[in-house]
Amino acid sequence: MKILQPPDWLEPRGYANGVMTEFAAGSRLLFVGGQIGWNGQQQFETDDFAEQAGQALRNIVAVLEQGGAGPEHITRMTWYVCDKKEYVGALREVGRHYRDVIGRHYPAMTAVEVAELVEDRARVEIEVTAVVPPAG
Repeated sequence: MKILQPPDWLEPRGYANGVMTEFAAGSRLLFVGGQIGWNGQQQFETDDFAEQAGQALRNIVAVLEQGGAGPEHITRMTWYVCDKKEYVGALREVGRHYRDVIGRHYPAMTAVEVAELVEDRARVEIEVTAVVPPAG
């Protein structure tokens, strides 16, 4: 995976402006549907934004593992938040969860404020695309 960064642009913090990957024979695309801040039993343990983001990220990693992938294979990540002020206010704590779960791997990333999510208690929903290299 190659990070695409125009040379005269400021360096982004915590994301990439663009990502390019080559497809070797046998590579696979893995799509993780939107994950929210509930556990594997579909129960919320908190209403805290940053804690829900951390749980959603752990859920993503669990799905990636089922496809033989890890966080390092994520090429694209989209965050859907109900309240952008809540998101921005929690960025420091969200960043800590991100680094704890995903590490210092920063894919192309978008955050979108939405009117609401399907699950009433959900504060954030995250979906990812990953490129899994051939098994070797």
